[in-house]
Amino acid sequence: MKKIMIKLIEWYQKGTTNNQITCRYHPSCSNYAKEAYQTRNFIYATYLSTWRILRCNPLSKGGYDPVPKKKNKK
Repeated sequence: MKKIMIKLIEWYQKGTTNNQITCRYHPSCSNYAKEAYQTRNFIYATYLSTWRILRCNPLSKGGYDPVPKKKNKK
């Protein structure tokens, strides 16, 4: 499933590069989702991506918002 989601995100990114869509956040929402799927399990990556998209609205300030780092287990 992760590979399918990454391919869908890459397909979306290819389609939107010519349209000059801007994002309030850095990295962009699609790059954030792609990185989340590459580094996390499917369920958590879906949660992170959905939460990020919900926060991307005209009332948000935006800014730098990377994928959270994994916590070290002791």
